[in-house]
Amino acid sequence: MKATKVWFSHEKIFILLDDGRELWQSLLWYPRLKKATDKQRLDYKIKNEGIRWEELDEDISLASFLYDDPKPTGVSLVFRTFPELNASAMARRLGMKQSLLAAYISGTKKPSPEQENRIKEAIRDFARELNEITQNP
Repeated sequence: MKATKVWFSHEKIFILLDDGRELWQSLLWYPRLKKATDKQRLDYKIKNEGIRWEELDEDISLASFLYDDPKPTGVSLVFRTFPELNASAMARRLGMKQSLLAAYISGTKKPSPEQENRIKEAIRDFARELNEITQNP
């Protein structure tokens, strides 16, 4: 398996493989590529097992395009969409190890439905507290 073409569209990175398959992933998984200019995105090298952007110090393995989750969902989607959310502080608020929350955010672990609801509720509570501060200076 080897990539023959790489392109970007609608907040996604696409690859064409030598066997004709077209695969994609969300750029939310790759913040450096998401923030990069078109010129920086086009400055890549296709390697045997992946794609390398030297200037951005970014590598994507071809195997990652075969993962079950081409785009973040749930807790991962929330934190990747809003990188301003501090995962360490949120983990403390939840009484959770930061490494566990980081694994949920990166997609390497999936929270149970109950755990995901608990995390989302903590984020909603945080948003309500922020709203109260801005509404009542």
